[in-house]
Amino acid sequence: MTGAALALVMIMGGAANAASITPPSEAFAQNPGSDYFLADYTAYEAYLKTLASQSDRMKLVDFGKSEEGRTQWMAVVSSPANLAKLDHYKSISKRLAKAEGLSKDEAAKLAAEGKAIVWIDAGLHATETVTSQGQIQVLYRMLSQNDPETLRMLDDVIILFAHDNPDGMELVSDWYMRHDDPKKREFNSIPRLYQKYVGHDNNRDSYMSQMAETTNVNKQLFREWYPQIIFNQHQTGPTGMVVFVPPFRDPFNFNYDPLVMTSLQEVGMAMHSRLVAEDKRGSGARSAASYSTWHNGMERSIAYFHNSIGLLTEIIGGPTPETVKLVPNLQLPNGDRPAPIAPQTWHLSQTVEYQWTMNRAVIDYASRNRERLLANIYKMGANSIERGSKDSWTITPTKIDLLNEAAKKAKPAAEDDMMASFFGRAGAVDPSLYSVLQAPEARDPRGYVIPADQADMPTVTAFVNALIKTGVDVDRATKPFKVGTKTYPAGSYVVKTAQAYRPHVLDMFEPQDHPHDTEYPGGPPKAPYDVTGYTLAYQMGIKFDRILDGFEAPTERVPDLVSVQPGSVKGSGKAGWLISHETNKSFTLTNRLLKAGQPVFWLKDGAKAGKESFGAGAIWVPASAQAQSIIAEGVKDLGIDAYAVGAKPGGEATALKPIRVGLVDVYGGSMPSGWNRWLFEQFEAPFEVVYPQRLDAGDLAKDYDVLVFADGVIPAPQGGPFRAGRGFPQPKAEDIPAEFRPWLGAITDDKTLPQVAEFAKNGGTVITIGSSSRLATVIGAPVDVAVAKKDGEKVLGLSTKEFYIPGSVLRAKVDNRQPLAYGLPQDIDVFFDRSPTFNLKASATGVAKVAWFDTDAPLRSGWAVGQERLKGSTGILDIDVGKGKLFVMGPEVTQRAQSYGTFKFLFNGMLYGPAVAKK
Repeated sequence: MTGAALALVMIMGGAANAASITPPSEAFAQNPGSDYFLADYTAYEAYLKTLASQSDRMKLVDFGKSEEGRTQWMAVVSSPANLAKLDHYKSISKRLAKAEGLSKDEAAKLAAEGKAIVWIDAGLHATETVTSQGQIQVLYRMLSQNDPETLRMLDDVIILFAHDNPDGMELVSDWYMRHDDPKKREFNSIPRLYQKYVGHDNNRDSYMSQMAETTNVNKQLFREWYPQIIFNQHQTGPTGMVVFVPPFRDPFNFNYDPLVMTSLQEVGMAMHSRLVAEDKRGSGARSAASYSTWHNGMERSIAYFHNSIGLLTEIIGGPTPETVKLVPNLQLPNGDRPAPIAPQTWHLSQTVEYQWTMNRAVIDYASRNRERLLANIYKMGANSIERGSKDSWTITPTKIDLLNEAAKKAKPAAEDDMMASFFGRAGAVDPSLYSVLQAPEARDPRGYVIPADQADMPTVTAFVNALIKTGVDVDRATKPFKVGTKTYPAGSYVVKTAQAYRPHVLDMFEPQDHPHDTEYPGGPPKAPYDVTGYTLAYQMGIKFDRILDGFEAPTERVPDLVSVQPGSVKGSGKAGWLISHETNKSFTLTNRLLKAGQPVFWLKDGAKAGKESFGAGAIWVPASAQAQSIIAEGVKDLGIDAYAVGAKPGGEATALKPIRVGLVDVYGGSMPSGWNRWLFEQFEAPFEVVYPQRLDAGDLAKDYDVLVFADGVIPAPQGGPFRAGRGFPQPKAEDIPAEFRPWLGAITDDKTLPQVAEFAKNGGTVITIGSSSRLATVIGAPVDVAVAKKDGEKVLGLSTKEFYIPGSVLRAKVDNRQPLAYGLPQDIDVFFDRSPTFNLKASATGVAKVAWFDTDAPLRSGWAVGQERLKGSTGILDIDVGKGKLFVMGPEVTQRAQSYGTFKFLFNGMLYGPAVAKK
């Protein structure tokens, strides 16, 4: 059959296929993408099933359950011939992405044979509604159109159209559509977060994979399909424009392969070019928005650390028409904004058409560059394996600073005067100084060893699983082994850097060295898009060794997620059990015992059980049949040990009590509070969510023993020393269903906080985290904000040129003899995001310093301007307030449920405060 005849058969077959496919306008109550209408996930799901039953270009895949139990669906779209061989093409994609044991020639043959794989998702941020509504139209068109370009795309590319947040789509769409009058429809007044726990932070969970949806997505991206392009669509377009499209502004992260960035720029510019060619004006790149490629926690950015091209678009539009505003300076085109758009009324249908164009541009790029995309992902993986197999160096700003310092002492290198006059003086230095950048001690590690004999192995398991969920190869020692002079026990984990995902491995173990990025030379810091330092091993308190030389160990590959190694009851004593305070999971076991009414004690001076020593705060559980049952079951599933002893330990003991925790939240939902809610559920803490109206009503001791205020829950004024959170307008009570009206209200200094103070004075425990620690100053605790300045009676924050730590990991000193710090080491890494610290007033009594900064350079990972100002200040305080307690935790001790290393501050506070409350 000739090529022309074959094409005719394909088009005729496609025409028959198109005629049998139900268009969206017939499947939904109103055409998705039209004004004042949003389809919900129930209808979207039904339409996906309809399409799957009608089209031979689509296979519908269930890839997991959401946090609320809905199915996450992925429409795999390609030609019928490709769909018939999906497993084959998945295998090719995996082999090329992992690059292990694959020669260059073998890779070239696979690249010639394989199909490009492109991930295009929708709905991650549910109030960004166009992504889901537009995906419906894109799917229909890809399944029904039969033009040559579409057929070529389907032949060359396998497209994974996935939905990231089913629960959010259902919530937002149903809330919007609840009014019969279209002009009354809105979703700004949604009462809770649009993901069950964390809302917008579902796009900061990528390297940790705590949420079910993130875990499901990461499995498809890095353990199943290995797409070469990951397109994550969003909807917050720049003012006066229509859409942000890559490339992104600097800085980029120094760990990933440069080829991923050059490829990203190619795809981004292909998208801009197609928009401009179709007279779709108003796109911008780089300086048009604040997005960068530094942080690993987002869906499109984690792609870079896995050698995939991660795309983010942010577009305007919504079901309610809006206006493109006139910004004078944006009317002048430049390299980042090539085609300005005139002010106008904007409709969702226009946004859908832009989305269609951008989807087509990405798929077209993948089609035209199919073989090159496959070859490049292999090339980047092979580069990673090679770099991890020999001495290599990652160049960071700190190393450049060392080079510049060395250059000051050396003779300047000669420069060509003519070239210098044309290009400007480049500042060339003596080439021999390049050795400064390759100091032997500054080599990248060949691998990391995580010893199996550290105190909190369940947390190690959580860390290892975070790596595995993101496709990292992890090995486990089958017997003891030595590296150099150190012996490691069997069961230790080994993570080699000679693997395709080496950039991700380095980013999880090594400190982030963020550049000193200013608005202009000598100017104030330029705000990063997100945090600057987040080294996961530091945040989780993992003990590991960096191995700089090549090494071998008797290991086996960990095939899948790791289960916690069961603990056991050791010894045969009948008096009771001793349990270490050093494991986070001891909090879970304690909660189970208290829930069952069993006595539990903390031993001030620790204890011994045979050769085993327990530090301050060792947990003592007297013997009883019920306690025995709970402990026997608990040690197995929690992975901790209990030591049965023959006599009650001596010394001072604190008796714990069952607790009633009020986790404070606000209407619309606080993300930090949501993370804590998830955390409390994981560790089985007894709690209920409490809102401002209940706080304002007083008599809080009737319902609560502990109140927990997450970062940002207590508002702070602009310009002060506490980071001001974003306030959101609240609806009128009559405009929302009755069940949500008790959630309305605001936490105020004049009404709410006096009730909180009274609760503490009467024996309650109050715990404040991050900026909510402003409570200490409001209620008159004997402390002053450490890093601040005074203007008369006003306490103001410093300028960012003076002090600016925008999300970094710092090292703090800890007094682990204090009950609030039981189970913690004396030196600890804390997450610090413009956090408050305090100085004790000279007259202070009833205040204990628990964690503080004792150096003028506490930065461990990230970026810190003026960090020396922290020296001597206290981050975590135990303050007596009347009969009760105020525990001030300035650093974010539960940061996005990642900082396992500091969870104990919160866990201890919840139990310790009520235990010592005065009657």
